[in-house]
Amino acid sequence: MAENRRACDAVASVHRDVTRQRIKLVPNSWWREVITIVDYGLGNIDAFLNVYKRLNIPARRATSAAELRDAARIILPGVGHFDRAMKPLNDSGMRPVLDELVRQRRVPVLGVCVGMQMLAQGSDEGTELGLGWIDGRVRAFASWEPARHLPSPHMGWNDVRPTHGNRLFRHIEQDMRFYFLHSYYFECTHAEDVLAVAEYGAEFGCAVQHENVYGVQFHPEKSHRFGTQLLRNFAEA
Repeated sequence: MAENRRACDAVASVHRDVTRQRIKLVPNSWWREVITIVDYGLGNIDAFLNVYKRLNIPARRATSAAELRDAARIILPGVGHFDRAMKPLNDSGMRPVLDELVRQRRVPVLGVCVGMQMLAQGSDEGTELGLGWIDGRVRAFASWEPARHLPSPHMGWNDVRPTHGNRLFRHIEQDMRFYFLHSYYFECTHAEDVLAVAEYGAEFGCAVQHENVYGVQFHPEKSHRFGTQLLRNFAEA
């Protein structure tokens, strides 16, 4: 009986230790701040929701200004053509609320792929104005001398190197790789806004940040453990 009791106590002790470790993996603020993903008709919304579900971090989609208004952290996805992303966002009714949240209330926002390009003032791919939250313009690889001879789009896995320490890349191993699919890149006006670089003919800015505004050209929702950790970092930033 005594041996059985000691065995049960040992199992209970292990269970408590494992539980404590699991609790450490849950972001301290997950119960207070929900990740809001802007759904204006473009982007891998379900993929982001699935990642956050696995991380036990609440996330939701917003399809209207009313659903977006109380957002505490925002992800702006996007795929395809710059103008075909900006027009539906402008037509969604969410643009004024986004500007208020990001510019006035300083809510953290993460633009992904074309969502990152939309953070710029404009793009050589179209005529629509961008959000203008980070100074810069989106340029074509086809008109950039180092990449002009390379296939477009730039597609597949590529190494990413942070240019300086930032919590968006915290706890990601040094040799990090992310999945890319794009023909245009973000040319920042200010070099200090470049958060990370990748190489395609030469180094280009693949992640940007200015104050509360973040952007990544790659797809974290498709980048396995690297992308999962980055999305978690954004939730905790």
